Amino acid sequence: MRIGIPKEIKTLEFRIGATPGVVQRLCREGHQVFVESGAGAGIGLADQAFVDVGAEILPDADAVFEAAEMIVKVKEPQAVEIARLKPHHILFTYLHLAADPDQTRGLMASGCTAIAYETITDRFGRLPLLAPMSQVAGRMSVDVGAYHLLKPAGGRGLLLGGAPGVLPARVLILGGGVAGKHAAEMAIGHGADVTLYDISAARLEQLDDQFGGRLKTCYSTHDLVAEALPTADLIIGCVLIPGAAAPKLVTRADLKKMRPGSVLVDVAIDQGGCFETSHPTTHADPTFVVDEVIHYCVANMPGAAPLTSTYALSAATAPYISALAGKGVDKALADDPGFAEGLNIKAGRIAYPAVAEALGL
Repeated sequence: MRIGIPKEIKTLEFRIGATPGVVQRLCREGHQVFVESGAGAGIGLADQAFVDVGAEILPDADAVFEAAEMIVKVKEPQAVEIARLKPHHILFTYLHLAADPDQTRGLMASGCTAIAYETITDRFGRLPLLAPMSQVAGRMSVDVGAYHLLKPAGGRGLLLGGAPGVLPARVLILGGGVAGKHAAEMAIGHGADVTLYDISAARLEQLDDQFGGRLKTCYSTHDLVAEALPTADLIIGCVLIPGAAAPKLVTRADLKKMRPGSVLVDVAIDQGGCFETSHPTTHADPTFVVDEVIHYCVANMPGAAPLTSTYALSAATAPYISALAGKGVDKALADDPGFAEGLNIKAGRIAYPAVAEALGL
């Protein structure tokens, strides 16, 4: 198969869809790989690194899309990229369509087959291609939250872990999945007072055991979350319903209960966000303020650590790329029901029910 890896063009996005190691594997399996010139520059990978393992460097994205049957990316295609897609293309990337009707309609109109990393499941029902970036985003959420609590960043002037004789900041984490767990690890490591909310009693019990009492846990209802807001300093939203829009757990009215200079970090922003006042931001302008509460809602958080993120993601996606290239899309998905869960768009129609429901299509 002919596989294309274009340069990412989302604002301050420096990741790349495949590392030289993955490209080498694909070339050894008999596939042709086309890499856009400069695609790896953001993580220090020169074009020669891809040439050395068998790829062909093409001068621009137009040439990559024209040469390839399968397009491997990191972030959802931007409008100019959607315009390059044709019915014969297989697009393999993060899509997050439930919060993006324009992208959805564009992909439907293109006729391409679009497979989303974030809805693929393994035999245990886990999300193996979402997990690496959830781990990175969960860990980053504490760092960016701690920074924005500092006075020069507009926050209350709190050190997350406090100091001898001074209480630490109070952190609420909404959602006990991969991102929530990693956020809890980091926040506890900083010395914060951390409470995690989830709707699964079994998951709360599991986390309580894992953290040995260092993490407070609470069953998540709107009333219980709202009750904690007046004393919360940092709230990290990590809620996930695979493929679907995130539920709104903190409303605009709830913000008035929070202290000025408190911080919200919305890790769920790719799926529309779990705070009613959230809207996507970029690393170039990551925050905004509503009712004196700082909102951090960057839609590609792991893009700030592109070197770590690229290698973590490529390790997870490599076998799936290989299966698509070696078997073709129909057989690859037929052979693996969990892989088939990644199919979001095919032949102009939505193939993932939660996306259709979220968008009313």
